[in-house]
Amino acid sequence: MRIRITQQQPEGALLNGEPWPAEGDEAEVPTAQGAHLVASGVAEEVTDEPSKGGRKSRARGGDSG
Repeated sequence: MRIRITQQQPEGALLNGEPWPAEGDEAEVPTAQGAHLVASGVAEEVTDEPSKGGRKSRARGGDSG
């Protein structure tokens, strides 16, 4: 499961034996662990879907020539 860290942890904190990622960094973790981190509010799941309320990159109209 891919997650994005939403909260910084104290210096020396580890995630799977590695230094805790900085806020905004993404990490790949086992699904159960990712679900726990998301439920705890320290991470959010990263999906391939565009975020709600974001711009849509859709072509408009026909050709100009």
